[in-house]
Amino acid sequence: MYTLKTRSGFDSAHFLKGYDGKCSNIHGHHWSVEIIVGSDVLSSDEQTRGMVVDFSELKKDLREITDGLDHSLIIEKGSLKDKTMEALKEENFKIVELDMRPTAENFAKYFYDLMSDKGYKVIESVVYETKNNCAGYRQD
Repeated sequence: MYTLKTRSGFDSAHFLKGYDGKCSNIHGHHWSVEIIVGSDVLSSDEQTRGMVVDFSELKKDLREITDGLDHSLIIEKGSLKDKTMEALKEENFKIVELDMRPTAENFAKYFYDLMSDKGYKVIESVVYETKNNCAGYRQD
């Protein structure tokens, strides 16, 4: 199987509601997302002949997703009181509400699914919460 790998990053804050430890407080990370796509055959289309996919398209599509999360507070829906949400929105803070707890593990599947939805054959998605700690997701 041929594979391609690209990486994109974003800075954001999050917290883990219900967690007993430091991560229950709002804190930030420079997240790095690595997407590996693959194919058993290379394209024969004139534009992408000899390629799995066009690197520029792969990078653009991942960057669009990570740019949407950059410099935001990422929260699980329902994890903040209505008054708190109103106050943050009143201050024009960028808040991204997700249907998941914002852990590295959940982000790995989140990016896997979004890139798959864009038509890529994703082999694995790896999300680095720090330069030394990451979580990955792949379907078997």
